[in-house]
Amino acid sequence: MQMLYNSDSFAVVQFDMVQAGSTAPSGGSGPGGTAEPALLTHGGYEIVDKFARKEVFLQGAMAESFKTGVEALIETRPSEEEIDDYIERFASLMQQPVILH
Repeated sequence: MQMLYNSDSFAVVQFDMVQAGSTAPSGGSGPGGTAEPALLTHGGYEIVDKFARKEVFLQGAMAESFKTGVEALIETRPSEEEIDDYIERFASLMQQPVILH
């Protein structure tokens, strides 16, 4: 888990979950001629709207789309307001209320 962005309006956290997968060659063999375990990475982005107190977890194609958009935006050296405007495009997906335990 890594905090990527935190403004007065939004917070974005990246989640990477790495699992040991089936054994597969990874460009070479392990000791004794055995294959090394392949690592599978799954995860996504949690976006929290602090004012609406709602959040969404993006994964798969939606997470890749979000990442691509953010990378393109970062190249333009955006202001905090421009980043918030981009994140606000995902506000309609935020249905899960934020509840503190």
